[in-house]
Amino acid sequence: MALKAKEIREMSKEEREKRLKELKLELIHSKANISKSGGSKVKEIKKIIARILTINK
Repeated sequence: MALKAKEIREMSKEEREKRLKELKLELIHSKANISKSGGSKVKEIKKIIARILTINK
C-alpha cells in the first residue's frame, strides 16, 4: 500500500490526480471504520496524500 516518493514521481500528472482522489475516498471510509481497524491505516493514508501533494507542487 505504501507509495514511495520515487514511485509517485514516476507517475504521470493524471495518474497522481487519480490516485489522490482514490486515497481521499479511502481515508473517508477508514475514518468511518476507525474503531474496527485502528488508526494506523488512517495515518498511512494521510502520509501518502501528503507525499503526492508535495510532489505535485
